This record gives sequence, C-alpha cells and structure tokens, in this order.
Amino acid sequence: MNVTPGVTATVEWTVQEQHCTHRGEHDIFSTPNLVHLLEDAAIEALAPFLDEGQGSVGSKVHVTHTAPTLKGQKVRATATVAEVDRRRVSFTVVVEDDIETIGEGTHERFVIDLAKFDARLNSKGAS
Repeated sequence: MNVTPGVTATVEWTVQEQHCTHRGEHDIFSTPNLVHLLEDAAIEALAPFLDEGQGSVGSKVHVTHTAPTLKGQKVRATATVAEVDRRRVSFTVVVEDDIETIGEGTHERFVIDLAKFDARLNSKGAS
C-alpha cells in the first residue's frame, strides 16, 4: 500500500427511502446512513492504493451530524487521507447536501490481508 496524506475521494448519493428515518412529517437522512456514506468515500479513496489480496475495515468513526437532509436531495461525502501509520489510515470527512454541510469528523480504517481475514471469519463461523 502506497497511499499518502492528501488523497481524496467523494461519493454522492440521492437520499432514498432506505436512507431515511421519519421525524414529524418528514423523511430525513439518518445518521447511520451518513456514516455508511462517509465509509464508502474512505473506501473509494483507499482502493487504488491497495495491493492485490488486500482490503480495508473500518475501526473508528467520530462524526457530528449537524443538519437534516430531506429524501430526494443529494448528499456527498468527501474523505481525505490525513495520516498513514503502517496499516492504519486516518481520514478527515465532510458530508454535504445540496444546501449546506451536514456532518464532519474523522474515520479510521485498517488495511487487511483478505485471505487471513476470510480464514478468521470461517473459523469464527465454525465455532
């Protein structure tokens, strides 16, 4: 893996029913889906730098969800690599809708060997 600080990726969704929670008379973008979106952006930023047989897993999310977004609006998460420490990659993240910033924070991922990860899961599943 050869990723460096400053690498960035943006992922955009149109908020659909499955991304929403209901508050009052409105269907609004849920916080769990905000986290999903920012994780997708971090995965996208990291993907071109992974070697064959590598993947990544999320290990930490610290985010504030500061404004509501209605069903039908677009939301964008931008993840920027902030630090690389061996297999640990830290990101700053910003999430925006068509109008304003709706969330921001940090996210951390670890680069993993997929074969070892699969073996661990298979062993765990057999228990």
